[in-house]
Amino acid sequence: MQSFSILILHLLSVIPFAFGLSDDQNLLPASTFVFPKKQAEKFIRELNLFPVNDINIVENDDFAPQPRIVEKSFRLPHLSESTIQDFGHHAGYYKLPHTKGARMFYYFFESRKKDINAPVVLWLTGGPGCSGSLALFYENGPFHLTNNLSLVWNDFGWDKESNLIYVDQPIGTGFSYSSSKDDIRTNSEEASVDIYDFLQAFFEKHPHYAKNDFYITGESYAGHYIPVFAAQIHRRNKNKEGLFVNLKGLAIGNGMTNPEIQYKAYRDYALDMRLIDQSQYNNLNKSVSTCEHETKTCGTNNDVFNYILASTNDVNYYDIRKKCEGSLCYDFSNAEKLLNQISVKKALGVYGDIQFVSCSSVVYDAMMTESMKNFEVDIPSLLQDGIKLLVYAGEYDLICNWLGNSRWVDNMEWFGRKEFLSAAFVPFKVDGVEAGLRKSYGDLTFLKVYNAGHLVPMDQPKASLEMLRRWMKGEPM
Repeated sequence: MQSFSILILHLLSVIPFAFGLSDDQNLLPASTFVFPKKQAEKFIRELNLFPVNDINIVENDDFAPQPRIVEKSFRLPHLSESTIQDFGHHAGYYKLPHTKGARMFYYFFESRKKDINAPVVLWLTGGPGCSGSLALFYENGPFHLTNNLSLVWNDFGWDKESNLIYVDQPIGTGFSYSSSKDDIRTNSEEASVDIYDFLQAFFEKHPHYAKNDFYITGESYAGHYIPVFAAQIHRRNKNKEGLFVNLKGLAIGNGMTNPEIQYKAYRDYALDMRLIDQSQYNNLNKSVSTCEHETKTCGTNNDVFNYILASTNDVNYYDIRKKCEGSLCYDFSNAEKLLNQISVKKALGVYGDIQFVSCSSVVYDAMMTESMKNFEVDIPSLLQDGIKLLVYAGEYDLICNWLGNSRWVDNMEWFGRKEFLSAAFVPFKVDGVEAGLRKSYGDLTFLKVYNAGHLVPMDQPKASLEMLRRWMKGEPM
């Protein structure tokens, strides 16, 4: 069975959708750009996902009179062991205050080592519009989902080194829902307010974790979310608003953070990886030049990416070592099967007859107006204030490739840029075996992960856990 990882959802991230358009489609200015719903659906289908609903909007919220945050411990019926209640697994809903009627669904997994002082890690899936459940069951959660819908413990789940949170956001994804379409978010800034409000309620409910180090992590389109969410938290902390969130760092995996720079890396990466030859590379010069001038005005120019794909004979652009079989690039359908079972929804405390929305085409369309925006701009001030950044990328991902990520990191203007640029790449070893190359200066680290595609925790689970552990502890990689 193919080992999938939740994060693949987030693969649906900005770029996949953005550059998956056919050549005959016209692009509108970024301020008015709306991707046809069928394009979002196309990429969702490529993961073998078929959500019953495009988004969860309920007419009558009988849950409304409940407290602002409702959480319960759970044991999923498909886990072979009966001691899960001893591990502190929780799920809940939080009523978002700056909405007309939205409730955000989340999972919280206490440290598997029962370390109450372990860092609190928030994981964000991309899309935009894909559920955190995908990463939970296919990437770095406490357990993996098998073909017969049973659950097996993940020996390299990130709960081994942290107290781990997954959220279904923006509103309308996964099991999150609202009673009003007005609550559909259209940008990361709006979504950051929801996350900040959630964290305030979460730490109020769990005050013994409030003092712990806190990290924001995620993949793909989360390269948009993470800098904005971190900036929102840091700004509120500095203004002494609400409970202090002990933000220590952010980690972006195979993200799309500065599209203008990352876009221009496609042809170089494709040539280096022999996806195209020199003559094809030369033919792309004009398209790259056009993109440089039009990125900020036309949203996304898809010529370069589509040209590369057309030259590769069904290559899986999340992992170029693999091929897509027809329209199927990954199969995450078991997540939908599991999470729509009545017994599972009951165990998780899911509201009413809500269906699991693996990836929402409605949320995706709403968020796409900012797809080509540069989100690196919030990071230098965070580094200046001692909040560390880890950018990591699997070497075989095309869509958010390591080369483009390395270039935006190198290009970023911050106080340590000169020293970072002069730093040498050194091996990242796990159990004595080289698992990647990393470069660091001060609080900034870039890591290229070997033998991994877009979903590093899925492809290299042991290395990704060791990466997380060393980075959070401040140990040399």
